[in-house]
Amino acid sequence: MGIEAWYMDSSDEDQRKPHKLNPNQPLSMEDLQKLGVYHWKLNADIYESDPELEKIRKEQGYSYMDIITIHKDTLPNYEDKLKMFFEEHLHLDDEIRYILDGQAYFDVRDKEDRWIRISMSKGDLITLPAGIYHRFTLDETNYTKAMRLFVGEPVWKAYNRPADDFDIRKKYLASLQGS
Repeated sequence: MGIEAWYMDSSDEDQRKPHKLNPNQPLSMEDLQKLGVYHWKLNADIYESDPELEKIRKEQGYSYMDIITIHKDTLPNYEDKLKMFFEEHLHLDDEIRYILDGQAYFDVRDKEDRWIRISMSKGDLITLPAGIYHRFTLDETNYTKAMRLFVGEPVWKAYNRPADDFDIRKKYLASLQGS
C-alpha cells in the first residue's frame, strides 16, 4: 500500500494523532503531485543494494545520504528535535526522505494554505519541493528510521514561516499557478 494523505482538522490535540476531518477528506497521489510532492514505494529491506533506489538516486542526482533514527532512546535531545521538526518551515532545496522502518507524518500546505497530512511507513520515499511550507512528526508509535537524501552536500537550514520573501518560495508559488 502506498502513502495516505488527507486534510487535517484544526485540533491542538497531540501532534502525533492522525487529525483527520470528520468525515475524512482524503487526497490522491495526483493531488499531491499538483503541489510538487512525489512518492515512490520501495523495498526497504534491501535499501543497501536496491537497484530501484539506485536508479532514482542517479536520475534525481541524490549524491548524499545518511540515516537518522528518531526515537527517544536513539536521538539526543529527542523532545526538542521533535518540536523543531514540527515548526512550520521551508527549505531552499527539495526535502527527500525514505522511511526504512516505522512510521511518520509530513504535513504540507495546499494552495489555499490548508494543512494536508501525509502518512508514511516503511518503504515510502517522498520528495517535497523547495519552497513548500511543511513540518514533520512521528505518529503514536514514536519511532521511525529514515534515510535523508540530498543533491550535493546536505543543507540542514530550515526557514520558519514567514519566509515568503525567498526567491524559492516565489518560484514555488508560481509553479502552482498552472495546476
